[in-house]
Amino acid sequence: MFVLFNEKSRNFINKPNILFFMAISQLRAVRKPSGGKYKRKGRKQRAYELGSEPAFTGLGKRRVKIMRTMGNNPKTRLLAADIANLFDPKTKKYEQAKIKTISGNPANRHFVRRNIMTKGAIIDTEKGKAMITSRPGQDGAVNAVLIS
Repeated sequence: MFVLFNEKSRNFINKPNILFFMAISQLRAVRKPSGGKYKRKGRKQRAYELGSEPAFTGLGKRRVKIMRTMGNNPKTRLLAADIANLFDPKTKKYEQAKIKTISGNPANRHFVRRNIMTKGAIIDTEKGKAMITSRPGQDGAVNAVLIS
């Protein structure tokens, strides 16, 4: 797609709608904790160093996405869930319970408003409050321990 430039008005005419996305990198930071810089690698980024976008597991009917990882291995991403595998420490038994809402999330306080589940999030279930012990965006399941 071409961009026409008008010499008289110095404005762009017919701007293309092109979106540029930055890659998510798993490399370390450029700066040290002391404030200095790390020595450069002397090469560009590699495809195996790229990360992926977070799953942001929400509350709703179960939706799963299968991702390809290194060595063509599958990783199950949980995009939404409404049932949790609850462990009751008193009876030492597991049971499934419906998730009502997310009541707390130490990872990000704004995740509570958006009903996003991460490891350590506090969820309200039919059986009571529980804390998520699994990583839903990585494991593909919501495992939790009853806390009240």
